[in-house]
Amino acid sequence: MAIEVVSASMMTSDETTHMARCVGGDRWVVSWLPGRTLTGQQAVTAMTIASTVANSRIPTTTEWAILDDLALELGLTAREAVYMVAQENHDYRKTVKPRRRSLE
Repeated sequence: MAIEVVSASMMTSDETTHMARCVGGDRWVVSWLPGRTLTGQQAVTAMTIASTVANSRIPTTTEWAILDDLALELGLTAREAVYMVAQENHDYRKTVKPRRRSLE
């Protein structure tokens, strides 16, 4: 699992399509936690959770314990975090094609 920080403004992972973006200072937004602003450390934790969930469909007992500890840093339970990662699983890396507009 590799979480990469791109030019100090974005975090990505080679194992998940989720990403984190810096919005100024040490404030980050993470794709699977819309509406929340996190610290840099919390963003790394959120990306670690997303990568862990991407690795296995059903977490093992050991993975649940690790996810519980990680999710607690975000004020969540492991089950809440796993659900949110799955629900918000959009590929933000894809470029959106512009919509054609008619002038009529």
